[in-house]
Amino acid sequence: MRALGKSTLPPTISLNGTQFRHVATLKHDFWAATGYYDDPAGGRIVLKVGRVVEFAGLPLKWAGRWLCRREMRFYSRLSDLPNIPALLGTWGETGFIHEYVPGRPLSRECPVPDGFFDQLASLFAELHRRQIAYVDANKPQNILLGADGLPHLIDFQISCGLLRLGNMALNGWWLSRLQREDLAHLLKHKKRLRPDEMTQQEWEAVERRSLLIRVHRFVTKPWSRLRRRTYSRLRQAGRLFPEGSK
Repeated sequence: MRALGKSTLPPTISLNGTQFRHVATLKHDFWAATGYYDDPAGGRIVLKVGRVVEFAGLPLKWAGRWLCRREMRFYSRLSDLPNIPALLGTWGETGFIHEYVPGRPLSRECPVPDGFFDQLASLFAELHRRQIAYVDANKPQNILLGADGLPHLIDFQISCGLLRLGNMALNGWWLSRLQREDLAHLLKHKKRLRPDEMTQQEWEAVERRSLLIRVHRFVTKPWSRLRRRTYSRLRQAGRLFPEGSK
């Protein structure tokens, strides 16, 4: 089921003549494996490797290459923003390396400073101005509270940009729908972590679930339950490695 099959992330990688050692696997799911790498001086980088193994007899390395290049384009287009980790290089055919962001994912155990969600809204507004929808804001682990107190976004695997879709009326409508979902997910996190900063207008907006969210929940809930049961059975049978699995 994992992107690298029975293999794991490489024990070491080289970047600009410096050797980095694998210290942790953050995630290893169907489409990609992501891990931390440290150099002898204490510097840290992040390696993400797309799928390389087949599934059910179907070759999927091409998909790993495509997803890798696609995600790299978003990092490149946003390289001037301090809230987006810098793209540092490629690894193999399906992997890329980006800057490590010191910080923590959004959670109830991590207090969010005043104005954090206003800053996150400004970041989304800039992405939207550049005709990009982040799309994956539903996952709190993709939104980091940086050590600098600012919001940072990681993981652009399913993001959407009009440049790739083509500037057609239907594509523009679809992009605007996805951009509205970015803001809806922002309000969901704000309601959970900083309800004291919610305005009356935001309270009214967060209570209105869009059609996309209702459809998403209808479709994904059965799949999520099936995936959890499948992973549980595979782990019990010793066929799924626990480290970094999801």
